[in-house]
Amino acid sequence: QVQLVESGGGLVQPGGSLRLSCAASARIFNSNFMGWYRQAPGKQRELVARIVGGGNTYYADSVKGRFTISRDNAKNTVYLQMNSLKPEDTALYYCNVRFPGYDYWGQGTQVTVSS
Repeated sequence: QVQLVESGGGLVQPGGSLRLSCAASARIFNSNFMGWYRQAPGKQRELVARIVGGGNTYYADSVKGRFTISRDNAKNTVYLQMNSLKPEDTALYYCNVRFPGYDYWGQGTQVTVSS
């Protein structure tokens, strides 16, 4: 069983930055998928960014050029650097880590972008 703990959320003004962290309780170096999802009230959960084992990354069009996903295998942590935040980025952000046959989720961290 792998536990994921997200942190780094909060209230930020439009144009500001936040860095989300997802700390895993076990080694992640052999994970084949690590991603960040978000869910706004009344909307479906959507994939924001993901990084696969080889380092290939994907970003949703809505965050491309503003968000960066990265991983630190030594710290068993995945990050999401969010710059130029917009009110529409407001959501509960979840970390997702997958191993062959296993799928783990964190409890979520709230990001609110408002003036």
